[in-house]
Amino acid sequence: MDIMHVMVTPLALMGIMGGVFGVLLAIASIVFRVHQDERIGLIRAALPGANCGGCGYPGCDGYASGVVNEGAAVNKCSVGGAPVAEKIAAIMGVEAGASVPMRAFLKCKGTCEASPRQLTYEGINDCRSAAVIPGGSPNSCPFGCIGLGTCVSVCQFGALSMGDDGLPKVDVSKCVGCGACVENCPKGVFTLVPVTADVIVACNSHWKGPMVKSVCSAGCIGCTLCSKKCPKQTIDMVNDLAVINQENCIKCGVCAKVCPAKCINTGEKVTVIEKSA
Repeated sequence: MDIMHVMVTPLALMGIMGGVFGVLLAIASIVFRVHQDERIGLIRAALPGANCGGCGYPGCDGYASGVVNEGAAVNKCSVGGAPVAEKIAAIMGVEAGASVPMRAFLKCKGTCEASPRQLTYEGINDCRSAAVIPGGSPNSCPFGCIGLGTCVSVCQFGALSMGDDGLPKVDVSKCVGCGACVENCPKGVFTLVPVTADVIVACNSHWKGPMVKSVCSAGCIGCTLCSKKCPKQTIDMVNDLAVINQENCIKCGVCAKVCPAKCINTGEKVTVIEKSA
């Protein structure tokens, strides 16, 4: 009996203490419970669930919380587009507002022919890995595309593929403007532009003319001709690189005509004006 008493008493005490702590925890969970705004769940359900991060938040859950708790814009989901923006706006009781769909654009024309590769990279087949190794990039231009296809691997929508010329290609019909390629490119050669942008400088170099020509025949040499000839003065030179103001561009194509490096891309809607002055 003494032995049983010695064994049972501690066990009984532990059981009683466990029950008390359990009750206290249950009460605490009720008293200190953080009530989540039901709109977060409604917005999360309206989102496509791509979790691409294009909205600037870590996934759809983060964006839904950001809309409710931080006042994030309701039209930042590039995958869902206008239909999803309207649903979120209805949940929040606000206007969706106009948003211009974006697409990925490669700011580089440094193909294997235009910018010959000067070495063979044999490390991990990832642009980010090559970028941290001095001289790891096979591209002779330090601002150009490395060409190992990291952008292709991170695109969840199959909008990117590697071309035979050593550069990634964007399938505009599949690109949702999520920005994954922009975020993961160690050279910053990808950018997001409005789908309506038809005149864009396809170069990322900030070197001056002679140095650019020594590594790439298709790079911007900072000659300022495009800026001087633009009839609307929509082109600025930023660190020796031409930058086009898309909002004011009238798509006349004069800049592309006078560019000696031919590094300004023009879309199908651009009619190049023969008179360049």
